[in-house]
Amino acid sequence: MFRRTKSETATTVPAEPQGKPGGKGRPTPSRKEAEAARKQAFKKPRNRKEASAIRRDKMRTERAKMQAAMQTGDDRYLPAADKGPVRRFARDYVDARYSVMEFALPILLVVSLVGVVFSPQFPWLAGMVNLLFLFMILLIAADWFLLTQGLKKQLRIKFPKESTKGIGFYAVRRTMQMRRWRLPKPMVKRGEKPS
Repeated sequence: MFRRTKSETATTVPAEPQGKPGGKGRPTPSRKEAEAARKQAFKKPRNRKEASAIRRDKMRTERAKMQAAMQTGDDRYLPAADKGPVRRFARDYVDARYSVMEFALPILLVVSLVGVVFSPQFPWLAGMVNLLFLFMILLIAADWFLLTQGLKKQLRIKFPKESTKGIGFYAVRRTMQMRRWRLPKPMVKRGEKPS
C-alpha cells in the first residue's frame, strides 16, 4: 500500500553533486581538445606583421584557386565577372564559333605593316590598305551584331528568367581575344553546340 511503484523509482533521479565549492564549473578538457585549442591560439596573429603575413598567404591560396579555376572552369572560384550559368553559356557560345573579331587584330597588324613598309615604293598600296581597313571594320561590325543577337536569342530560350544585362559586351570582349589566350579556358570545341 505505501510502496513505490516501478515507474516512480525510474523517474526519480538523485541530484548529482555540483563538485567542490569554488570549482571551475565545467569538466576538464581532454588532451585532444586542449591541444586543438593551443594550436588555434598559435594561428592568431600576435602583431601586425604576422597578420599581414597570414593575409598574404590567404590571398596567395585564393589566387591559386582562381588560376586553377580559370584552367578548369570551376565556377566556385572564378572571378565575379565570369561566374554563373549565363556567363558559362556565353563563353561556350563564343568558343564554339569562328569569329572575324578573333582574327581582326593580327590581320590588321600585318596589313598596316605591309602598308608602312611598301607604300613608298607602291603609292597605290596606301589606298588598298585603307580599303582593307574599312572592309575589316564593316566585317567586325556585322560579326558583332550577329554574335550578340544570336547569343541573346539562345539565352532567352535557355535562361528565360535570368538577367542578360551586359552579356553582349562580355561575349564581344571574349571574342576579341584569340582562342588560345582566352581565360577561363574554352571548354567546348569549335562547331560543338554549347550546353
